[in-house]
This record gives sequence, C-alpha cells and structure tokens, in this order.
Amino acid sequence: MAITESAVIADAPVESSSSAVSWGPVVAGAVVAAATSLLLLLVGAGLGLAMVSPWSSHSASAATVGVSAAVWLVVIQWLSAGVGGYLTGRLRTKWVGIHTHEVGFRDTAHGFLAWALATLLVAGVMSSSVSAVLGAGTQAVATVAGATTTAAAAVASNTKTDFSASYFTDALLRPADPATATASNNEAATAELSRILANAAIQGKMSPDDRTYVDRLVAARTGLSEADAKKRVDAVLKQVDDAKLAAQQAADEARKTASATALLGALSLFVGAFIAAVAAAVGGRQRDDEEEVYLRT
Repeated sequence: MAITESAVIADAPVESSSSAVSWGPVVAGAVVAAATSLLLLLVGAGLGLAMVSPWSSHSASAATVGVSAAVWLVVIQWLSAGVGGYLTGRLRTKWVGIHTHEVGFRDTAHGFLAWALATLLVAGVMSSSVSAVLGAGTQAVATVAGATTTAAAAVASNTKTDFSASYFTDALLRPADPATATASNNEAATAELSRILANAAIQGKMSPDDRTYVDRLVAARTGLSEADAKKRVDAVLKQVDDAKLAAQQAADEARKTASATALLGALSLFVGAFIAAVAAAVGGRQRDDEEEVYLRT
C-alpha cells in the first residue's frame, strides 16, 4: 500500500510546547547550594581559613592565601554544588518519551543552571567580600604608592601650594650660606629640607647641588662638622632607599596575592560547576530508577 504525504505528516513527532527547563527544581537546588556555601564560609572564617581580612585597613598578604584556604574554597564548592545539584535532579518531574541520553543531558544542564544561580546569589549576598577580594591588590598598591609620597603630600598640604613649584622656588631663593637661612627662619629651613628629601625620593636620587646644600644646611643646623653632617645625610638617604624598596616589595606581594586569590576562586568555581552537573545527573537517574521500581511493585 502506498504511503501518502498526509500520513507521513500525521506520523511525524510533534514539537513539545513546554520548556525543557524545570525552573522549580533549579531554583530550589540553587537556594540550598547558596545557603550551604554561606554556612561553610562562616565555618571557615571561624576556623581561621578566611583569605581576606574583614577589616578594610588590613590588606591580604600572600601568607594568608595558604594551602588550607585554597582547599577550603574547593571543599565549599564541592559540598554546596553537590547538594544543590543532587536536589535539582531528584526534584524534577520525570520526562516521558525522552531518550535516556537526552534525559542525562537535561539533568546535567539543570545542575549547571542551579550552580550558576547559586553563584549569583552568593555573590549578591557577599558583594562586599567579593569586592574586597578583587580589590585587595589594587588597594594595597594604592596604599604603597601613597606611602612613597607621604612627605610630598604632607608638604603640599601644609603649604597649600604645588609641591613642584615650591621645590623650584626654594632652589631659586636658596641662600649662598645655609647658616643664614637657619638663623633667619628655622621653620622655613626645615620645610625646605623636607621638600628636598621628598623630591629626591620621587626622582630616585638627589642632585649634586641639593646634596651640597643639604650637607651644609645640616651642619649649620646641628653644629656638626661637614664630614659628620655628610655621614648623617648618607644614613638618612639610605633609610629612604630602604623604605622605597620595602614599598615596592609590598606592592609586588599585593599583586601576587590578588592573582593567587583570583585563580583560586576560578578553580573552585570550575570544580563547583562540574560537581553540580554530575550530581544532578546522578540525582535524576536515581529518581527515575526509584519510580520504575515503585511502578513494578
């Protein structure tokens, strides 16, 4: 018997009008995963496994980002994503007339959706902590950069004038004999010396003219010989160089800390996404198996 075109159309499968996504189980699993994450974060903070200090005045250091903190981040994602994904798979309704492979794919996708929604919920609730983690390196670098120019900022604040203009004005009006400046105005000489030291810290070195003037000014101010005054200036400049080196090391340490924190966070999220998808597939398969056993009995 010949098969007509109308018969082929009638026997063709009809596309379902309902969505393949069951948002109820996804939302339920996401809420449970988010709550579990928050609970475990509090437990970790209580055990001293927090990676970032809750006080804004204390930036993170590489020492705080230890192996225990990294492992705890992975454990948090492992447990919370596993619980949320498993509940998502167990709570969804059974899909009838769907191939087993398609069912497995849908369960995996549901677990991934639950993980993604839970991640957004946790990020929203703990937005301040997330900002502290991402901005730890930037905040520390900014703090260090400000520390290296503290003297210049203080001088500019006190004089209410531009620091560069003040420094060059001092150079123009510098007396031939530093003892004259010390005798006439002690405070002005102190401010001028502070500006010279700050300029040397910013430029990385002190000009020969500034160095000669500073040596003579210190000798006139303290009553030391020029040789002893030169030794004192050398010691102070060495302290300035040491402070700059320490500031650079602190900035580099903060940059490494920020990078390590970001990488550890990304790794834990990858683990959570994988665990949630697998747990949802396992939960969905168990749900279908339990229902088949119940129908047989």
